[in-house]
Amino acid sequence: MARVPLPLRGLRSRLIVAFVLVAAASALSTGALAFREARTGVLQQSQDSVIRQFRTSVEAELPYIPPKSNQARVQIVLQKTVNQVVQVNQSQRWRVLATYGSLRAYAPSADFDKLSPQLRRSVETKRAAVFQRVNADGHPYLVVGMPVTYTSGDGTRSRLSGIAMYLVVPQTTEQAYVKAIVTAIKQAALVALGLAVVLALLAASGVLRPVRALRGATRRLAQGHLDVRLDVNGSDELAELSRSFNHTAAALELSVAELRRLEAHARRFVADVSHELRTPLAAMTAVTDVLDSNALHFDRDTSEALRLISGGTSRLSSLVNDLMEISRFDAGAADLTLDEIDLSEFVQRTLAARRWQSQVETHLPDPEVLRMRVDPRRLDVVIANLVGNALRHGEPPVRLSLRVRQVPAEMAWAVIEVTDNGPGIAEDAMPHIFERFYKASTTRTRSESSGLGLAITAENVHLHGGHISAANLPEGGAVFTVELPLKRDDMAASDFDSTAGGR
Repeated sequence: MARVPLPLRGLRSRLIVAFVLVAAASALSTGALAFREARTGVLQQSQDSVIRQFRTSVEAELPYIPPKSNQARVQIVLQKTVNQVVQVNQSQRWRVLATYGSLRAYAPSADFDKLSPQLRRSVETKRAAVFQRVNADGHPYLVVGMPVTYTSGDGTRSRLSGIAMYLVVPQTTEQAYVKAIVTAIKQAALVALGLAVVLALLAASGVLRPVRALRGATRRLAQGHLDVRLDVNGSDELAELSRSFNHTAAALELSVAELRRLEAHARRFVADVSHELRTPLAAMTAVTDVLDSNALHFDRDTSEALRLISGGTSRLSSLVNDLMEISRFDAGAADLTLDEIDLSEFVQRTLAARRWQSQVETHLPDPEVLRMRVDPRRLDVVIANLVGNALRHGEPPVRLSLRVRQVPAEMAWAVIEVTDNGPGIAEDAMPHIFERFYKASTTRTRSESSGLGLAITAENVHLHGGHISAANLPEGGAVFTVELPLKRDDMAASDFDSTAGGR
């Protein structure tokens, strides 16, 4: 299917084209009708005038010729009549021919090739003048044939005298009139088209003004300005569209306000509940720690029950801590406590603190090559959550790499990648992987995690001004990539290859 050129897709262009097409069609049809009527009128008037003048001239100059008159005398009379008719109308460049049987008289020349046989036969059989319009060498001519009649003795009946008069007259004047009409029609059509363009621009301006206002209001609404409204003028379809937009925006503002109110209540509830749970959880944790230290003194069933209680308390404490952390992000109370650290050593300490050295394959630069200012506690959470997520849901080997990505003419980035060899992330789960409480349970092994780990990880990365992303590897497995902004003086470029790890 043919595509519409881009400039004609706009409403303004389409309005102008429509107006111009309508104006052109109207001008052409009107011009064609006007031209036909004017041309017919000019030619008809000229034809009637010429025939009437020709008949008058012939009647005034041609005497009565009795039947069976001497041919020599008839020839003289015919030639004299022709000469007089031409002389009387010499300004009109007439050519006249008179015939009587085999006799011919003409003036000013014998050039009468424009007389058609049909015209001659019509003159011989009819009592009225006949005419034809012919074109020769690109010039129009009017050819008139007229039989000469006489009245019988009683004066009531006319009879053919046998004399036929023919006239050939150029119609250059009429042709000039027709050309002038065509020129006037063209000029009028151009004026009509120009007026159509002006009217189209005015109409487009009137139509597009509310459309542009609606477009701007829609964009502001999409940017979060829910209080935007349009001024409504008139009662046409565009005004009704503006009213509908205002009603929609008002309803959306109410809905969003209600959602925000409910969200604020939910966040406040979570924060309050988490805060209230911390004290009893601290007491429960202390009790379970004491009981764990004396687990050897209990029987087997009691020890198993104590283990379940201790595990549940630990998971509940972890969930409460995550909820408290999310609450601080929502309240805007999360801040950074920056410290300059060596990233390679920091990654090793994070893995060692959780006894993951043997389970994770690392590719790190040498110590003191890559240093940067970060919040150690939050970066520890980022690395621990990503590695723990790979160990729980993926399959070995789990790899952790640290490198630098240098962008020309821009700042450098410290890149942390964690990969596993598991089934990867389902495509439908990919857009939601960093959402709160989301679990890709259809592709990952079911776990007892809260679903807040990756959400907290993303918040901590963003708090550092960085980016985090998730993808699937072509050979299988998932890869999580963290990019943190790196100042140029944070790295020793001569000691560290920016494309591969060193350990």
